[in-house]
Amino acid sequence: MSEDVTLSNISMDFGNFRAVDNVNITIKAGEFFSFLGPSGCGKTTILRLISGFMDPTAGKILIGGKDMTGTRPNERPTALIFQNLALFPLMPIWENIAFGLEVRGIDKATRRKKAEELLKLVDLKDSADKKVSQLSGGQKQRVAIARALAVEPKVMLLDEPLSALDLKLRQHMRAELRAIQKRTGVTFIYITHDQGEALAMSDRVGVMSQGVLQQVSAPNEIYNNPANGFVASFVGENNIFDGKIKAIKGGMASFETSQGVFDAKVGPGVEKNTVVRLYVRPEHSLLAKAASKTSNSIPVEVTDLAFEGNFINVFLRDAAGHTHMAQMQNDPNSPLPSRGSKLHMNFDGDDSLLLVHAKTRG
Repeated sequence: MSEDVTLSNISMDFGNFRAVDNVNITIKAGEFFSFLGPSGCGKTTILRLISGFMDPTAGKILIGGKDMTGTRPNERPTALIFQNLALFPLMPIWENIAFGLEVRGIDKATRRKKAEELLKLVDLKDSADKKVSQLSGGQKQRVAIARALAVEPKVMLLDEPLSALDLKLRQHMRAELRAIQKRTGVTFIYITHDQGEALAMSDRVGVMSQGVLQQVSAPNEIYNNPANGFVASFVGENNIFDGKIKAIKGGMASFETSQGVFDAKVGPGVEKNTVVRLYVRPEHSLLAKAASKTSNSIPVEVTDLAFEGNFINVFLRDAAGHTHMAQMQNDPNSPLPSRGSKLHMNFDGDDSLLLVHAKTRG
């Protein structure tokens, strides 16, 4: 039911603008893979190249080991789900799902049976004869998935299909999509700018910026061990310090900043004279009345607090006027600092990472 997808030295130019720059990756058969990045980074262009709606300027796309050059979209073993879903409002749900089968000349009884099987798969077994207008946003998403599955694709391509849903429904649909993908075994290639979606659903994530694939790894690796500053900043929050490396020894470095000299881990490609910045996650930034004697520390003033439910973000300002953030668990037994409090932000060297900015085009 699934095939692997290989992008081999893929580039895509629009005039003088390079939207995708020399991307190389193999997405495994049966994998839930997400391309994650900001608007304009090239991720949707990659999806259109895989589906066959555009031909790459350079490189090859292989699906199941077969070169797709010259293969039209309807001849590829792929199905594409758009942001707007494109359901037919005047058709009952089962006919929406079976539309691709009708185009292929499948008889009505077989189409109806297949549609009902797929409605059961996506937990809408009593909705065959309903109209699209009778369904909620999440139910429409599931109908679109069922319709795509009806033609038995080896690869499902999803272009930000949850972007129009409210937060609670998006979170619910993440679990739904993941469950459907695992039940069917179809290769899912998912496009999103939402880091939460990518981290929650994916087996692996490819982070993109300006057409360049910055890092490909499992979600926990992307978050805990970002390849560069762009990945660290785009996937999660960070406190960032500018400065220069004084010395490197055993995977750790002394990093001189205007706020002091800090110990930090050395990230990929970092050497003594490399231009880097220091990144520290807010959850690793601990607030205390006194400076730590065993870890990095800077004096700060509390400027604001933001309640986020299960945690609280505490916003801080150091003596140089730079802003930082510490994250605290929402524990009624732990008092929160008040605005204007003078504290120290302490962070361990093992939780601090020196990173180069990003891979660039060319």
